Amino acid sequence: MKAFETTATINESGQLTLDQPLGVTKPQHVRVIVLMTEDEEEEPDPDETPTEVVIQGIRQGLYEALAGQTIPLSEIWAGIDAE
Repeated sequence: MKAFETTATINESGQLTLDQPLGVTKPQHVRVIVLMTEDEEEEPDPDETPTEVVIQGIRQGLYEALAGQTIPLSEIWAGIDAE
């Protein structure tokens, strides 16, 4: 069994629409688990970075590291105390 995590929207009719395609092209029956905040829970913080953006940043960083596009730690900290 393969698992996907994504976001979706539930419309007024209660139908679920994925925000992005899963990349699966073979028609098949699937199981769906829906996790949602309860009415009494707070809405997500609008200032919080969306998960998709965080994942893309991690992928980009890994790509750069594997490609040797790194900066020595000593250079990163150089001038950190400068005002």
